[in-house]
Amino acid sequence: REGFGVVKTLVGHGIGEFFHGVPQIYHCRTSDKRPMIEGTTFTIEPVLVEGSPDWITWSDGWTNATADGGRAAQFEHTLLVTKEGCEVLT
Repeated sequence: REGFGVVKTLVGHGIGEFFHGVPQIYHCRTSDKRPMIEGTTFTIEPVLVEGSPDWITWSDGWTNATADGGRAAQFEHTLLVTKEGCEVLT
């Protein structure tokens, strides 16, 4: 919309016994209906892009860039699911 988008193939993740664990947190609508469980800690970290949401990974194996050279911005928040809802940890 308006020339901007979200990279749908990069996801947030759970934080638990190991980093980048389950659950995967999509930054777009999905058909996943599983409820979040109290005590789950996870990240929300969408990548917003100007232009195409297609991306490439640099030779360092970590850095991503948009395939069309458009600008991108990423931010991250960590959340904890509580009995009352959620707590933002960042």
